[in-house]
Amino acid sequence: MNRWKDWYEQGKRDLEKARLDLDHGFYEWACFTAQQSAEKVIKAMAMKEGITLWGHSLTEMIDLLSRTMKIPEEIEEKARLLDLYYIPPRYPNGFASGKPADYFSEKQGREAINAANSIIRFCEGYLAR
Repeated sequence: MNRWKDWYEQGKRDLEKARLDLDHGFYEWACFTAQQSAEKVIKAMAMKEGITLWGHSLTEMIDLLSRTMKIPEEIEEKARLLDLYYIPPRYPNGFASGKPADYFSEKQGREAINAANSIIRFCEGYLAR
C-alpha cells in the first residue's frame, strides 16, 4: 500500500502547526515544524513516484529526486535553508549557551514557513498528477 497521501496530509497539518507556533512566539518551533512539513511532503511526492527516501536532509532528498525529475534551483535553496532548522531549534546544546528560543526570531520563523510553503506547492504539482 502506498501511503503518500497520509504523508502529504500530515505535512500540510505540520505547516499549519508552524503557523500557530509563529503566532504564539515559539519561533524556534515554527522553524523546526516548517522543516518537518516540507520533509513529509517531499517524502509523499517521492512515494507517489515509487521512490523511498530515508533521513531528514531536504537537500539530500531533493538531490536524489533531481535525478528523475526537474527541481528548480529556488526549491533547492529553500531546502538548504530548512535543513538548518532540523536540530538547533530543539536542543540547548545546539549553541554554546542559552536555549534555542534565545536564537530564533519572528523573521526566521516567517522565512521558514515561506520556504516550506514553496516546497509544498512545488510538490503538489507532482502529487496532482
